[in-house]
Amino acid sequence: MTGAAAAIVGWGTAVPDGRVTNADLEARLDTSNDWIVERTGIHERRVAGPGETTASLAVEASAHAIKRAGLVPADIDLLIVATVTPEQPIPHTGAYVGETLGLHCGSFDINAACAGFVYELVVGSSMIQMGYDHVLVVGAETLSRIIDPEDRTTTVIFGDGAGAAVLAATKDGPGLLAWDLGCDGSAAALLEVPAGGSRLPASAQTIADRGHYLKMAGQEVFRRAVRVVVESAGLTLARAGIDASEVAWFVPHQANARIIDAAAGRLGIEPDRTLVNIDRYGNTSSASIPLALFEAVDDGRVRDGDLVLCSGFGAGMTWASALIRWGAQ
Repeated sequence: MTGAAAAIVGWGTAVPDGRVTNADLEARLDTSNDWIVERTGIHERRVAGPGETTASLAVEASAHAIKRAGLVPADIDLLIVATVTPEQPIPHTGAYVGETLGLHCGSFDINAACAGFVYELVVGSSMIQMGYDHVLVVGAETLSRIIDPEDRTTTVIFGDGAGAAVLAATKDGPGLLAWDLGCDGSAAALLEVPAGGSRLPASAQTIADRGHYLKMAGQEVFRRAVRVVVESAGLTLARAGIDASEVAWFVPHQANARIIDAAAGRLGIEPDRTLVNIDRYGNTSSASIPLALFEAVDDGRVRDGDLVLCSGFGAGMTWASALIRWGAQ
């Protein structure tokens, strides 16, 4: 599908002050800096402290985005929060975010894991096309709260953060040009928190079994991730009639440096056109694409008129790609 008439007119990010370095992990796990860097590309990750939650990070990023757009909370017509680490099971995280921001509009959450920001970008753009003036989308996570501290395969990878964007109608020029969304539920068990839902409710046994922590089959996720990113990103470019050589910036989900390198290489996109900040933030799931994109916007790398290709994949297994022409209305 193509043609949602919406552009990003405001953006913001938020990360906790707390840092966990590879040296910190070396001190308590059977791992090493060299092992972590070689396999993931990560040197440190941000971790939420006492009083910091998914909603608080989302609020901070969203407030920056609203201000950057030159708006006030009353101007927002819809809020969408993408997260796999909600404030609590009921109500949705958007309720807390909207209340703190002072919004008076509808809101809902999306759980599409690490593809969540692209999912909500597409959904939000569709709502703009249906008549809303301003839609606020935010990807926010506190993954440190669901990571088993004794599992080195996940503890070394994940971090916390948030990234938000205000979408507004645009006519010609900037905005969302094309996208692709997908999910292969047969691979759901490769990346999951098995307990705590209706299938396996919380109990003394699920806690003893550590079933409320994230489980990951890393090698199989890696294999599938490279393939689906290449296929989804390629399909999105084809729908827009754009060649990979025309893309100014590739913004992949920051899951693993080796996955990023492999996917970019197969797409024919050079390293100097690929935005990477996993070394400083780790894998922040739905926050990773906006954190990487908006960091590059703020430091001047991404400029008006640039074609930006975003591609994410995650639990489900979900995937999503979007091609954006960067710029204001």
